[in-house]
Amino acid sequence: MKELRDTQNERDTRHISIDRVGVRGIRFPIVVSDKEKRTQSTVATIAMMVDLPQQYKGTHMSRFIEALHEHRHFLDVHTAVHLPERLLKKLSAQRAHVEIDFPFFRVKKAPVTHLPGIMNYDVRFEIDAERDALGQFTLTIRVPITTLCPCSKAMSEHGAHNQRSIVTYSVRFTGAPVWIEDLIDMIETCGSSPVYSLLKRPDEKYVTDLAYEHPVFAEDLVRNVAVATERHSAFSWYRVEAENFESIHNHNAYAMVERKLC
Repeated sequence: MKELRDTQNERDTRHISIDRVGVRGIRFPIVVSDKEKRTQSTVATIAMMVDLPQQYKGTHMSRFIEALHEHRHFLDVHTAVHLPERLLKKLSAQRAHVEIDFPFFRVKKAPVTHLPGIMNYDVRFEIDAERDALGQFTLTIRVPITTLCPCSKAMSEHGAHNQRSIVTYSVRFTGAPVWIEDLIDMIETCGSSPVYSLLKRPDEKYVTDLAYEHPVFAEDLVRNVAVATERHSAFSWYRVEAENFESIHNHNAYAMVERKLC
């Protein structure tokens, strides 16, 4: 058989290295750890990238897919950290970056009737690795929250406006990762009320009254999450963002806190 030309390995003369090159938008079935049921199956969208030295024309795209398929049986917090290590070896790279985005599902009971409903949360594993250096793992989760405006409550006679908010919470760990469910529980205590997928009338009254008794600004929300985070020794860094989808304004309210803890 005639030897096929390896164009990627040909020399590039522009003298510009590339920080990240690879593949994105890969839909891939994975199994993740679940505190309540041990595991759950879901579908991830995956991106994998490495650096490319200036002398090479291109990277070898198939090697990214080969590395991913080596982990096809079980991919969670503990196994995902090894994926960029495989990329470093397969592609002879100095740096690798992997993003794994997936929906995480949880059965959540209504607060009064206790009827079960399924909630989904957007989760991301982000792993960076360098040759001959410790890798870095970041977990990000997006949690919906109800917030009720303290200003509106203070000056109104017949109620206060509220809105659904999204908390985007990113953490790095000092040791073993914390369960996703525990992070969700922590964040939900920091707003005016949790959000549910199924509410009957008694439940709706409960969450409405609960929110009214616990008004928070976006600023309060991120500060509450920050305080809850810093009570624990499990985290080395965190970033918390809150975006309120305002019900009476034509804009969103936003706040962010980021801290390195050790």
